[in-house]
Amino acid sequence: MHNIEAINKLLKDELAATETYQQALNKLKEDVSLGEAEQLMPIYEDHIVAVASLQTQSRDHGGTADEDAGAWGTWAKLLLGGATILGQQSVLKALHEGEKSGVEDYEEALKDTQLAADLRSLIETKLLPAQKAHVRTLDLLLDAA
Repeated sequence: MHNIEAINKLLKDELAATETYQQALNKLKEDVSLGEAEQLMPIYEDHIVAVASLQTQSRDHGGTADEDAGAWGTWAKLLLGGATILGQQSVLKALHEGEKSGVEDYEEALKDTQLAADLRSLIETKLLPAQKAHVRTLDLLLDAA
């Protein structure tokens, strides 16, 4: 049960990220050239893959995978909604903060000595490196904006 709780916490983060990126991509496509949207699309796709991976982990560990982001998703939508009113730079900053929070959550999960080996491996080899790459991409986009 312990691993399922850890998986579902991370899964909610990833579900919130997919919802938030979908909104951000829609907003950026409306407002500016497609440059930022094209650079954000791979990050959005990474989050979709992470959701699928964590849902598989949940099922493999005997759990029922969450399918919505819950309160975290609502908060992310509100944050992004406010940012979209303020413009492109604010959208990128909101996404950046979300990615940094995701890095912290993955790092926190890795501190758990009871974390299953397969889940630990997934986080160490795929999910956390991808999350860190997202932060770097958003750093570059913010520097250029």
